[in-house]
Amino acid sequence: MSAEFDRLVAEFEKFQSKMKHVDQQMAGVQDMQNELSELEATASNADRSVTVVAGPGGAVKDLQLTDKAMNQPPQALAAAIKSTLSEAVAEAARKQAGIVDNHMGDMGINATEQVIETQAEAFGIPAEELRQRMAEEQPVRRDVPVEEEYQEDYSRQSVFGDGSEEDRPTPPPAQGGGSAGDDFLKNLFNEDDR
Repeated sequence: MSAEFDRLVAEFEKFQSKMKHVDQQMAGVQDMQNELSELEATASNADRSVTVVAGPGGAVKDLQLTDKAMNQPPQALAAAIKSTLSEAVAEAARKQAGIVDNHMGDMGINATEQVIETQAEAFGIPAEELRQRMAEEQPVRRDVPVEEEYQEDYSRQSVFGDGSEEDRPTPPPAQGGGSAGDDFLKNLFNEDDR
């Protein structure tokens, strides 16, 4: 009977060890959420007349146009905005995947590689070039004091307003169960196919 008891104790200790590991991972989820809420990716076109700042989930946080941009023909301006927007959103997705991997990498997710492979195929850019960009874009981690911890919802933030409540339109309900960011990215790539 003592051999059976010893086996049960060993199994229970193994179970407790796994639970402790899960608890540690879950504690890291809050840190990950804080980093994701602060994520920003900035992209500018070649002549720097268009600058886009993207956040988590591809949310556009800011769009800046110079006088030079406003002097372009409408089609050229639209193309510059669209390509710069795509670049900022793609960079934000890579940063987001990097943050996820930093916190959950030992779970075998490897979100970074999945994002890089998808973007390489979608944009026709070699995966190695995207990996190099990713290495240059590594997010800077910082500890956030407890009183500063929050999670902002960027899906209701206006790109053109000052962020006040009256500038925040109510987004249409997401269809197909995806987030507003998912719908934005799907529409962005679907417009290229038309």
